[in-house]
Amino acid sequence: MPDIGHIQLPDFPLLLAPMEDVSDPPFRAVCKDHGADLMYTEFISSEGLIRDAIKSRQKLDIFDYEKPVGIQIFGGDEESLALAAKIVDVTNPDLLDINFGCPVKKVALKGAGAGVLKDIDLMVRLTSAVVKSTSLPVTVKTRLGWDNDSLNIEEVAERLQDVGIKALAIHGRTRCQMYKGVADWELIGKVKNNPRIQIPIFGNGDIDSPEKAREYKNKYGVDGIMIGRAAIGYPWIFNEIKHFLKTGEHLPSPSIEGRVAVCKKHLHKSFEWKGPKVGIYEMRRHYTNYLKGLPGIKEFRLKLVTLETVEEIVEVLDEINTKYAGYEFEKTPIELINYHEKCPV
Repeated sequence: MPDIGHIQLPDFPLLLAPMEDVSDPPFRAVCKDHGADLMYTEFISSEGLIRDAIKSRQKLDIFDYEKPVGIQIFGGDEESLALAAKIVDVTNPDLLDINFGCPVKKVALKGAGAGVLKDIDLMVRLTSAVVKSTSLPVTVKTRLGWDNDSLNIEEVAERLQDVGIKALAIHGRTRCQMYKGVADWELIGKVKNNPRIQIPIFGNGDIDSPEKAREYKNKYGVDGIMIGRAAIGYPWIFNEIKHFLKTGEHLPSPSIEGRVAVCKKHLHKSFEWKGPKVGIYEMRRHYTNYLKGLPGIKEFRLKLVTLETVEEIVEVLDEINTKYAGYEFEKTPIELINYHEKCPV
């Protein structure tokens, strides 16, 4: 059982990846409902926490129904990360995760996120500073390396384990790949099967179906799988994978009634947590994903992204529910969204 410190997890846990502008409490709530075993906050700037920046502080919000849940921080300075870790401690999450994987320019080129992959000694010092500053289990999320000429994840795993991390999640791409091409799980498998490695190793990248989850579990021997883009607008993927791993059979596709119900819950949670203006505005990015596959949905979608009250949006969702009642969704591969300059690590 791949426990992390005191956190007890199932035999093969499914983790929700920390995704900037996505993995907020409303999104985490619907993923938890549908089988996510461990979740993380959006990444939080250590400098922002120290400055008491409102956006950074708000990202510390976690709720009892989410547990176990980890708070993820990033930064390139030992002192700042250590101070941020002490601030995180007070909010009482189950673990603290360090982001060494975000590839976007505004993070990586400032020596944080995946930028730290260019200096493994610095990565070790930063991690050690966090481990020494918190009573929480510390985990790390990273990539294979900066580019194909510096695939150093095997060294990284050993050295971070040596300074005290309790688990490692690896995205199977380099920083230079961003989210292009196919994730390479061969190196993830090598890390997991390294006899020196005793901590849980979680694989991440391109898991978009129960079949692929089973194939990668069996082929690479990882302790669990982290899912990011495939869960956006489709939180059902967690329970679908669990059911398939257990029985070899597929769960039915969620009905239109089920999709609308989850979309409504997500909307109400967004409204409650972010307030009427921001909550409604930021929910707009999710409607397309919840309603993907419905024929002729464009007209309704255009309404949903222009309406400004929860009541009006719910009315349109009820219209959709009525119009497409009984519609049978096909089992098609989940489309992995291209984030460009977004950062779902």
